[in-house]
Amino acid sequence: MCRKLSFIWLLICFLLSNKAISQQNVYRITFTDKNHTPFSLSSPSAYLSTRSIARRTAQGIAIDSTDLPVNQVYIDSVLHLTGGKFYESSRWLNFCVILLKDTDTANIHNLSGRSFINDVSLVGVYCMDIAHRNSGNNSSTHSFSTGGKPTSLDGSYYSGTWNQTQLVNGNYLHDNGFNGTGKLIAVLDAGFPAVDTHPLFDSMWTYGRFVDGYNFTYHNSNVFNYAKHGSQVLSTMAGYIPGTFVGTAPNAMYALYITENEIQYWDDQPGELCNMIAGVERADSVGADVITSSLGYDVFVSTCNNQTFPQPFATLDGKTTIAAKAANMATMKGILFVASAGNDGYTVSGWGTHILTPGDADSALTVGATDFGSFSPADFSGYGPNAAGRIKPDVCAMGKGVTLCDINYAPPTSPSLITSDEGTSFSTPQIAGLAACLWEAFPSATPYQIKQAIIRCASSYNNPGPQIGYGVPDFSCTQQALDVKLAPPPFTEANWVIADPNPFGADLKLSVSPAQDGNVDFYLTDIAGKKVFSSQLYFYKGYNAPYLISLPEITPGIYLLKVVSSSKQQIIKLLKN
Repeated sequence: MCRKLSFIWLLICFLLSNKAISQQNVYRITFTDKNHTPFSLSSPSAYLSTRSIARRTAQGIAIDSTDLPVNQVYIDSVLHLTGGKFYESSRWLNFCVILLKDTDTANIHNLSGRSFINDVSLVGVYCMDIAHRNSGNNSSTHSFSTGGKPTSLDGSYYSGTWNQTQLVNGNYLHDNGFNGTGKLIAVLDAGFPAVDTHPLFDSMWTYGRFVDGYNFTYHNSNVFNYAKHGSQVLSTMAGYIPGTFVGTAPNAMYALYITENEIQYWDDQPGELCNMIAGVERADSVGADVITSSLGYDVFVSTCNNQTFPQPFATLDGKTTIAAKAANMATMKGILFVASAGNDGYTVSGWGTHILTPGDADSALTVGATDFGSFSPADFSGYGPNAAGRIKPDVCAMGKGVTLCDINYAPPTSPSLITSDEGTSFSTPQIAGLAACLWEAFPSATPYQIKQAIIRCASSYNNPGPQIGYGVPDFSCTQQALDVKLAPPPFTEANWVIADPNPFGADLKLSVSPAQDGNVDFYLTDIAGKKVFSSQLYFYKGYNAPYLISLPEITPGIYLLKVVSSSKQQIIKLLKN
């Protein structure tokens, strides 16, 4: 949805023009520090979920100052000085966003010279109050259907989604039992109407795989309305009616976030990038493994007053826009960020045919589109490289003739309208879903390893192009490649913790494979029984990435490591060199 798609907002703007609604201005205020915060790096459970902390632990990622919430005292001061309304904040980039009526915009000057403020920027102008607006009901009633268990994963099982799935050999992962189980995918989009009622998503509700939802445009929990685009995107991953429609990650968990502002037709503004990073941070905090965004941004303008917000292509260098920073920071937190290349491939506007942001982001797995059943790029698919010369898109998937559910035009309890559409919006989530399946197969992998395996197994890896990138991935190849690189250690029922090396030097690496999710306690004692180290970490069931303990100061000798989970324990004899 790299361009606005819905005509309904034209009608809304027309109706609103006949009412006395004051203009509303959106300001981003960036702070200098997080001094005197009541939160602590040693107690991250106050602001991160157990699952989020576990993801960091599994990948050896430390909690740092960017994880700390924005200082509430600073936010309160800004609201007091301006009379504005709080909209959202970003802990990673340390800013808040406020709303000011047009009649109160002069109050923004009251922030001038304040020592705790680094920058103040106007990031949006709207013709209505965008905070706390509601639209329709937010029902969560379900009409569940039952789907037969497949006997073989062939064209009859996938039905309409067979062409797009087999083009990238996604069925190979499914055939080996990897359907996204245990992985959490966050979707950033413009709306998810009927996802709570449509049979295509029944299994998500039946098995409790809807984890979280939030509307960052209107700041409420209503995500099951607004533009249909998000429902279409979600269907390519989560849809599941065997013999009719099977998405790429039907067993994954999902978090749904509205970050796109559809209030004013054809009206992208920089404030939506603030929504995006807020959505990404919430996805991080609930423990998402994969984030997929089929939103893309280039030129910003407010149709309310025809104000433009300069966004030269040079800023799409992979690290400058807030959207790119969100993608890169998510990767630093252990999340795979999948972004669309955009649909500007045949555009003749001043912007040209270039990649959009966050598709320009260095660490994003950026996805373009191919023609139906083809390895050739679709004409609309955006061109790379990004402004810094980095190859973008990274890979492509089928983006023309994509089978999906067009929910707006189907009866709310009917799966009948399985239709087709085109766009990088729909090639992108296909890859995101299969990346989650691949990660399920290799839980100790990092986002970088998952991304690189997908790129290295793509059809044009040795001859990349500006529109095809590295080509169309082959997920049978990716699984085989990671089989060699990330084979788990030889665990047994008794030896579910393996220390390597042993004897060890300054660092001790522990591979852990508990029988169930939960906390694991580690106690290291010397031969006399004196405790020299202890910790408690949350691990997922099965193989986790190695846990690295730095022990440079303990003296050489024999030590005993006792490891205790909720169901078992193990003692390992260690030698420190």
